Amino acid sequence: MSFKKDLHLLIKPYYLVNTIISLSYIVAKRVPAVCNYLFLQNECELNGRETEILFFLMIVIMIRTRKAGSVTMINYLSASFIYAKIANLILWFYADVRMGIIFGIIFILCGLVLPEPTYQGPENVIYLRGATGLQEELQRDNRVTWLIAFYTVWNPACVNFAPIFSQISAEYGLENLKFGKVDIGRYPDAGAKYNISDSSMSRQLPSLILFKEGREIQRRPHADHRGKLIKFLFSSDNIKAAFDLNNIYKECKNTPLKRRDKKPLKEE
Repeated sequence: MSFKKDLHLLIKPYYLVNTIISLSYIVAKRVPAVCNYLFLQNECELNGRETEILFFLMIVIMIRTRKAGSVTMINYLSASFIYAKIANLILWFYADVRMGIIFGIIFILCGLVLPEPTYQGPENVIYLRGATGLQEELQRDNRVTWLIAFYTVWNPACVNFAPIFSQISAEYGLENLKFGKVDIGRYPDAGAKYNISDSSMSRQLPSLILFKEGREIQRRPHADHRGKLIKFLFSSDNIKAAFDLNNIYKECKNTPLKRRDKKPLKEE
């Protein structure tokens, strides 16, 4: 996603309102007119405890956004909003219980009224029902190459990865090059079959597996010869390079599927 598209998204109510809420305490404490009215203080400065909370928030956001695989400004904002709002809730309660309650009500209302915008662009993705649904598709026609994403709806890295996978599927999807997704949170049998952990501490979410002729060819992230998982950054360019999608696309396009002739019925 380009920087211009990120800026365009920032004017959407979800990002605009959440940015204001995330910065509310700092702005209230640093703007004299607001500070004097709310806190009845002549000197509007952050004290030691408030600075510690904000510094801790910064560390948490940096760690969590890296684990979530955030690669754009919008990804970083989306991953950091919840932590920033919780820190603001603590700060408002620390300053005044009444203001903390008011902020908490606003926090909850924003979550109910302004859900995070989802990807609305083109995609060519088939959503599969567990290991059985995937196996049926792989066996239906072994001439079809599949790139399958294993994910959970609650994992931030999977949420950030969703629009990237959708864009790639729209760009490369063919009759014999298909893209699928399996929610292993809903269908844990698929995670068990392909050795993908769906725990909250899992470093395997999301996972991409390339299937050719019904067999697994490669996956990301993958383990080295010692069994240690090698971290993989799920950007569009990295995925295209890791799975050699340009050459696979060219090969599939040059050898389109031909309809198999039906056997003639025997005459009675």
